[in-house]
Parts: sequence; structure tokens; C-alpha cells
Amino acid sequence: MPQNIVHKVLGEHLVSGTLRAGEPITYRIDQVLLQDATGTMAWMEFEQLGVDRVDVPLVVQYVDHNMIQLDYKNPEDHFFLQGMSAKYGAVFSRPGNGICHYVHLERFAKPYATLVGSDSHTTTAGALGSFALGIGGMDAAVAMAGLPFELQCPSVVRVVLENQLPDWVSAKDIILEMLRRITVKGGIDKAYAFDGPGVATLGATERATICNMILELGATAGVFPGDERCREFLKIQERGDDFRELLPDPGCGYDEEMVIDLATLEPLIALPSNPDKVVPVRQVAGTKVAQVCVGSSVNSSYADLAIPALIVKGAGVHPDLDMTVSPGSRQVLGAVAKTGVLVDYIVAGARILEPACGPCVGMGQAPPEGQPSVRTMNRNFPGRSGTDRDEVFLASPAVAGATALRGVITDPRDLGIDPPKIDPPKPDIDDVMLIFPPPAEEAAHVRVFRGRNIQPPPMPPELPDALDGRVLIVLGDNISTGSMSPDGVLVMQERSNIAAIAEYCFRKEDPQFVSRAKEFGGGFIVAGDNYGQGSSREHAALAPLQLGVKAVFAKAFHRIHRRNLINNGIVPVLIDDTIHEKAHIGQQWSLPRVRTEIKSGSTEITIEVDGQEMKGKATFSTHEREQLVAGGLLRYLKRSRSPIRT
Repeated sequence: MPQNIVHKVLGEHLVSGTLRAGEPITYRIDQVLLQDATGTMAWMEFEQLGVDRVDVPLVVQYVDHNMIQLDYKNPEDHFFLQGMSAKYGAVFSRPGNGICHYVHLERFAKPYATLVGSDSHTTTAGALGSFALGIGGMDAAVAMAGLPFELQCPSVVRVVLENQLPDWVSAKDIILEMLRRITVKGGIDKAYAFDGPGVATLGATERATICNMILELGATAGVFPGDERCREFLKIQERGDDFRELLPDPGCGYDEEMVIDLATLEPLIALPSNPDKVVPVRQVAGTKVAQVCVGSSVNSSYADLAIPALIVKGAGVHPDLDMTVSPGSRQVLGAVAKTGVLVDYIVAGARILEPACGPCVGMGQAPPEGQPSVRTMNRNFPGRSGTDRDEVFLASPAVAGATALRGVITDPRDLGIDPPKIDPPKPDIDDVMLIFPPPAEEAAHVRVFRGRNIQPPPMPPELPDALDGRVLIVLGDNISTGSMSPDGVLVMQERSNIAAIAEYCFRKEDPQFVSRAKEFGGGFIVAGDNYGQGSSREHAALAPLQLGVKAVFAKAFHRIHRRNLINNGIVPVLIDDTIHEKAHIGQQWSLPRVRTEIKSGSTEITIEVDGQEMKGKATFSTHEREQLVAGGLLRYLKRSRSPIRT
């Protein structure tokens, strides 16, 4: 039967199930990506599995998030990660080598590879034909142990790209157009396969921009073909042997189709504070801006950095704003240095940051409150920048450069000049900042440094017959994981210590949440649609677990966060508007038959509120039910004695 490119990759790795939308499948994992903000928990969970060595072909531990070293916490965490990598067989990417997604694109991603990563933007590797998705740290630990990954088979959407982009319009505008059309929840349980004549007009780093932000649709993955543009990039990276042609078979089927005529696009911008609030730049042109930030895990290639530099060259950065530049990798930093782009920025008055996530996750360079910041980054959830009342706009490098020049949001077509012609240089290829693990016999003698902040995560109890508690908070739609586990320097340095990071849970939505949870002895969270969108951080489940949260009720859950809740023994229950409207803080709720209903396979969960019995929905796979009853994934694996190879 003819296959699309998503099914070709999954089919080659399939262990169980059928490649049909909505069906549970398991498949083999080739590569696992960890980063420092999520990696410490993942490694501690890996230890609890009792495995001697990672059992997948490649695991890479990156250090790119917690780079600001206010005190001992972050540097001690980094040494812990380096030691765990050496002991258990992972490659360690040293601080300063670059952002995980960009370095992985350069050095490891390839057609037909299956990649999971404890960072939601792991989807970036789909630019080179990998089936790549973000997951929680516990799922990453299990994948590293060699177990197949379980997934609801996504429906496959064919995205037909027609024609080519006009001047001053970029790949960022393609993904912003997709967000404008279908919103941040329009891609849930879907994988996007890019096709059509316009695909050949996009290079690997442009494709990476789209695949990085495909996650903002709520999507599982985005995959570009393994074609000549893919081959060109791998050849430049001196990895030509990693190329395999990956093209859709003639006559293959798809579940949906979306057509984008590239020639009709114009510069777009996402308004505060959600990535799908997309409008043409011309509609907000003239808005005064306090800050422009270029780079991060998206739009941090040589070409992406060169365009704004050439725009501000000569006239300089407008005196009424600050401009920062974050290269995606050490390799990109070297390229902008040797071509003069770095000097252009310095002379123009921009601030050059190290190759790290930086402003994207609130690690420094937070904007002033209530003043617009235009960023080429992937998310603008409230407070993600490190400033609670921020005003972050998302746009392309060209829009960012034009804005930095004029001091107000500017459509680059209004500059009255032709777009610069960018000819990226041949990069200098070296892997000196990648530390490859020693052989197994040597690794057994590695002593791991465990800093004071390395604290094991809480272990959930086995699911009782009934769950009772009070409502701790009532939330609306599109609550991101950055609410349960906020971004920013002070909070993120506690990522290795759940008891400490739990103190910040829902601080933006309700400063009394933590004290209330402690006073009530735990309880329930009630939320609206698309709960848990955004980052894959399992801390967004671990922090509520630490505070005694037993179940979360929502109209809909984001895929990754829902999985993290189940992994940590917190029951996710689907509710309708009627139940949501009844909820108020302090109200007593009960799930009187929760264990029996989950264990039996019931599609409903009984909820008692104010003496009235209502029904929530239970949409769990067989394994998810078993995990919830056992008290989470780790307890389930220990109880079932699953065949983890040692």
C-alpha cells in the first residue's frame, strides 16, 4: 500500500498496533534528547528503573536553558548531568555549544530517525525527515531504557506548499499563517507532512523554523521529506552518509489536507499573549517597542541572524529600544563572526548573547512591564519572558530587524529597500564541545557529583478506591505549563528540587494557590480548554503532585501534559461546560468510584459535587488505565516487571 512519509518512518519502527489515526501504537526509538532544565529529573527517574546503561542508539544531554549561574544550583546540576551522561552512556553537549534543537539539527537529525526529547520543540528535527516529538522526562527515561514508546497514532495532514515566498516573507510567516488558520489547539493528535512544489524552495533551517513551531499548533510532529535540500544540508554538515531519501509514495493517503499558496503570504506577527493571535504586521505597524530579541531555538541560523544585522547596519539600533541576539549554536556563532555579521551587530548597538535559550525562557533580558517586546521566538505565553505583565510579539527576523531600526513595529516591505541576499558560508565543523561517553567497563567506575539541589521527585501513591478533596483553583482556557512551573531565572534554577519549585505553582494566576493547597491538604484543579499547552516540562505535573493534587478536571488536555499527569499518578478527567461552571474554590468534590471505573475500562468517571452526581469522561488506553491504578508509570513498570534490558 502506498505510504506517506509519516507512516514510512513509523512503519519502519513499529512494534505494535496499526498505523490508523487514533489507534494506540508502540514503536522503537532511535534517539533521545535531554536538556538541563528537564534532564536532572529524567536521569533520577532513569536511575529508579535500575538499568545499567542507556539502550537506544543515541542519547544526547544538552545544557542550554539554566545558563545563568546566580549561585551553586545550576553549575552543580550541570556537573551532575555530565556525570550521569558518562556513567550511563549519553553524549554530553557542554554549556556554550548551543541550543539543543539547533545543535541536534546540525549534528544528529536525519531522515527516518525516530526522536523523542524532554523538550516540546524536539519537533524541530522533522526538518530533516525525522519523526520527532516532545515528551515528559519520565517518558524519556523509559525510552532511554529501551522500551518502545506508546503513542496514539496521529492523523496525518498533508500540507501542500504552492509557489514560493515573496520578498520579505519567510518561513516564520508560513507557520504563523498555520497558527492563524487553526489556532493553538487545531493540531492536537495530528502530524503534518509537508509536500508540494513550494517545499523545494525552503532550505533545512527554514524547514526547522516551521517544525519547531508546529508544536504551537498542539501537533504531535511535523515532517519534511528527505529530498535534495535535506541532502545538501547533511553534506554541508559532513554527514552525507546519514542521508536516506524519504518521499511520499504516489497515490498515498492522508487524513486531511491544507493548501498554502506561499506567493499570497505577507509578513505576519503574533500579538500578546498567545502564538495564534496572528495578524498582518501592517495592522500593528507603528506600535512603539522597548525591546527586540533575535534568535533562540527557532530563527537562530546564520541566515536568520544575518538579515536583521544587514537591516540595522549603518543606521544602528534605534536608541529607544534594546536589541539582543542569540545564535543557535557555537557553529552559527563562528559563522557570524568570520563573515562580519557579528561586528555589524556590535557596531549597530545590539547585545550579543551566548548560544543558549536565553530570553525565550526568561533567562535574562526580561522586558519592561507593559511595554512591547518583538521576538523571533516560538512562544509568547503570559510571563514566559520573565516579566509577569509582559507584551511579547512573535515575528520573523526581517520584521524584528525593521523594528529594531525604526523603533516601532515595522513591515520590512516599508523600508524601501530590496531584501538582502544571504549566502551562508561553509560552517567550521568540529565536535570538540560534545563529550562522548566512555566504554561501559570504564563508565561503571564513574563517580557522579550530586549537588545539594539534586532531590528525588515525589512518588505518587497507588490509586485509592475513591478520591475526595476541595477545589484549589478554577482556571480558564489555554493555561500553559509555564503556569504550574514558571519560566525565569529564579524558578528554573529549582528544576532539580520539586519541593522548592512547587512554591511557585500558579503564582501568576493565584498567589494564594500554594498556601491554599497546603491548608486544604491537597485537592483538585479545575480548568478549561487546552489545559497544559506549551512546554513538555513534567514539573508542571510534579509540582501539583508535591502539593497534593489528586486529579485535574479540564474541558481538554494538551497531549504531553496529559501524559505527564498519568505518568505521575494524577487522574486527568474530561468535563463539559456545565461541570466547569459549577466549580468554585473550596468546593468539596469526590470521585467515589474512581479506581473501579478506571480499572474496568469505563468511559465515564463519576463526580459528586454538592450532593449531585455528574459524569466526566475517561479516555484512557489500556496501559494508561493500568498506570493510573498502579500509581503512575514507575510503579506500574516495577509492578508489571516489564522487560527492561539490563
